[in-house]
Amino acid sequence: MPPVIGWPEVLLRLVLTVAAGFLIGLNRGEHGHAAGIRTTILVCLAASLSMIQANLLLETVGKHADSFVVLDLMRLPLGILSGMGFIGAGAILRRGSMVTGVTTAATLWLTTAMGLCFGGGQIWLGLATLAIALGVLVGLKQFERHLHRERRAVLVVVASGNGPGEADLIASLTAAGFKTVSAQVSYLDHGRDRRHQCTVRWRPLPDDIATPPVVADLARNPGIREIEWLPQVDLGEPRDPFPVNG
Repeated sequence: MPPVIGWPEVLLRLVLTVAAGFLIGLNRGEHGHAAGIRTTILVCLAASLSMIQANLLLETVGKHADSFVVLDLMRLPLGILSGMGFIGAGAILRRGSMVTGVTTAATLWLTTAMGLCFGGGQIWLGLATLAIALGVLVGLKQFERHLHRERRAVLVVVASGNGPGEADLIASLTAAGFKTVSAQVSYLDHGRDRRHQCTVRWRPLPDDIATPPVVADLARNPGIREIEWLPQVDLGEPRDPFPVNG
């Protein structure tokens, strides 16, 4: 940072700060994420103002040329980064084994760092960071849509005495590309019907949320009385689904 800056330089830093916060927030807002345009602009602007204020305080009128070091003005932007950590932590939520908000927290932290760059006068560093950040948020988003992600679901089948058994169900699921994690069986109506519960996992595309065709194929089996497909939200331990009446 130069020890002395004028208002044209301050205005340039503020304009670039707002523009960077707007572009990052626009990308987040278009996808319905928590950190939208207003949030990212305010975060980036707060960080930039802290650096501009520190820069303005570097003026050393009436002091030795290096006396401003004693003031330890870098505590101001460091305090901004520390406070941003608390806001970022509040954006992270955990439900079982599923963690959400990590990208939002990271975006806010990065926006803060960009604001520090623009506010401190490192214009090209801030612009390079903005370009990389937009590339990550936009480009990698498209790339992730083509990545297969593991999911889990619970299949509950109530079969009659002449219906498919546990081995038959597992074979059908395996042929459809599913891996059976666990299987349970219980007997209903004094042993005349069986209730099978299988926890399976597979790796579909993120946008593939439809019920797998194997479920409809099993439902057409005359030996199956009831069938239920219960996708799990997280990848934690399987939860016991709602009971199926025999």
